[in-house]
Amino acid sequence: MDLSPFESDNSVSCRLASQIPDVCRTEDCCLGIDEAGRGPVLGPMVYGICFCPVSKKQELKDSKVADSKTLNEVERENLFQKIDESKSYIGWALQILSPNTISTSMLQRTKYNLNAISHDTAIDLVQYALDSGVQLKELFVDTVGPADKYEDKLSKRFPGIDVTVRPKADSLFPIVSAASICAKVARDRVVKGWSFSEDMGDVEADYGSGYPSDPKTKAWMLKYLDPVFGYPQFVRFSWSTAQTLMDSKGVTVHWDDDDEDGEKGAQRQNNKSMLAYFSASAGGKDQTSTHQTHRFFTERRLKSLDAL
Repeated sequence: MDLSPFESDNSVSCRLASQIPDVCRTEDCCLGIDEAGRGPVLGPMVYGICFCPVSKKQELKDSKVADSKTLNEVERENLFQKIDESKSYIGWALQILSPNTISTSMLQRTKYNLNAISHDTAIDLVQYALDSGVQLKELFVDTVGPADKYEDKLSKRFPGIDVTVRPKADSLFPIVSAASICAKVARDRVVKGWSFSEDMGDVEADYGSGYPSDPKTKAWMLKYLDPVFGYPQFVRFSWSTAQTLMDSKGVTVHWDDDDEDGEKGAQRQNNKSMLAYFSASAGGKDQTSTHQTHRFFTERRLKSLDAL
């Protein structure tokens, strides 16, 4: 698994994929979908698909694939190697959703929650397989949200394919277990080898599981919270865990609005307006310059929001 396309810029999402086995283009195939890293506040979420001919289901089952959460790291790595070595009849693809992508998606003006992100990512991966020539006839998915509604959504999106959506599908269907293993191995490797684009010096790499309830994760987040700039892009800043810490430990900032007197608004919050620094340098004489500065910051902030 070559992670270099993602590692070259881990602020954006990235798709990785194996070669498509020739047999998958000529025989009816089944495909499983699962994810790794939905809940953590640190690191990416990885969606994975795995597919093989329906005639090879038993071989896949005999390889002892299982839900990745029931396996230790060594077992997952060994099983992924088996899957990857079975390239004559098994294919896989991954979508690595960076923490930055998740956060900016969830905080954009039009609500885009994690369930919707998950559904769209799964659909895109199935479409990728179809566009690559995989003769897909059976689809097995670990549910996100109500299983019946998700199953109906996928059935309408992919007519002619037999869709099965179940809770704990990764423990029920070997093809979903295989997808679970691919996704989990990729996430573990990415998190372990994370390269910080921010200048943070020697960063402590023991951040625990990444889940908000993990004491090691909590300690790491407290240690690396910058009171002005917040967190590095390794952190999902849309998570309430991160927002709570930034609100309680970060410096208060007041943004001036056109419909509010900036200085008075800031004073009500016992804070200083950004524009105060500019008006002070002008000695209060150049009102035109102050208004231009106000307009510049307002337009820049609106452009930043529109870009999300």
